[in-house]
Amino acid sequence: MNKTSCPPVSFSFEHKFLPPVYILVFIIGLVANGWGLKALLKKWNNLKIINVFVLNLGLTDILYLLTLPFLVVYYCMRSKWIFGDALCKITRFCFNLNLYGSIGFLTCISVYRYLAIVHPVRVMGRITVTHSVAISVMVWLLVSVQSLPDVFFPKTHPNFTGKCYDTTNKRNVGDYLEYSLGWTLTGFCIPFLITLGCYGHMAVVLLTMKRTDKVLKQRSLRLLFIVILLFSVCYIPHHVFKNLNLWGRILSNQKDCRGWFNGVYIACQISRGLVCLNSALNPLVYLHGNENIVAQLRQMLQQVRQMFNRMFLSNSGSVSVAETTDEVRNN
Repeated sequence: MNKTSCPPVSFSFEHKFLPPVYILVFIIGLVANGWGLKALLKKWNNLKIINVFVLNLGLTDILYLLTLPFLVVYYCMRSKWIFGDALCKITRFCFNLNLYGSIGFLTCISVYRYLAIVHPVRVMGRITVTHSVAISVMVWLLVSVQSLPDVFFPKTHPNFTGKCYDTTNKRNVGDYLEYSLGWTLTGFCIPFLITLGCYGHMAVVLLTMKRTDKVLKQRSLRLLFIVILLFSVCYIPHHVFKNLNLWGRILSNQKDCRGWFNGVYIACQISRGLVCLNSALNPLVYLHGNENIVAQLRQMLQQVRQMFNRMFLSNSGSVSVAETTDEVRNN
């Protein structure tokens, strides 16, 4: 145990890594979610139960994506926040609403798919769109209640102006770790176990029932893959390294220096970049749930390809004309 001051953690990695990730997620996520929500709203009168959850999933993404330009400026300016303390807290609150709202609505989608396959007659006939709307409101309220205490933790440092912590400052990190562990349990672990249980049972049913519709089986297994991808890439690393980094900060405050501090901090920043990818990956749920969107995507890609072909032919024609003119002039 080393009782001298711990060597400072290098913050340069986040300034290089996070801005390009945020810019990429902002562009892809805004286009994909905007397009997916537009497709869902076109069929508002025929809105299905699962699409209510998908719609709310898209709204959580849009809410977070609109805050990314502020974070890009913050990290490009080497962690100097110029937008005020209130907007700092709003930005961090929107991130938490997106993260835990996404987990909540993915859990709702998973439970719905489970009931539709395992208990199609006994349960599904009793669930209506009104029920799904009421459940969505409850998810928003629950996520807001879970995220609200975060707003009351200081997001700035008394000795360093312009900071906007995603957790809290050095003085309050101990209390924040206790809150974060409880938040991880209720906001992530419990929904994850519910989702895992639903898909585990559903996979067994689909693989053992010979009469199951092949299309239904493929779509359900595809959704299982998407949800596992989101949890494995986006959610699990974030919660693991966020709490490890908070614990490391507490040990550093106690001058209990460990060699893994810097490595965990870098891993935490990478996980922050990965967790924001959920706003770009969530539209995969649109593709799973709506075959019309797949057809529209193919049509759009075909139109883009035709547009580039016309541009290429137009440019080739212009070059040929120019070359012919030069030949005439030279002769």
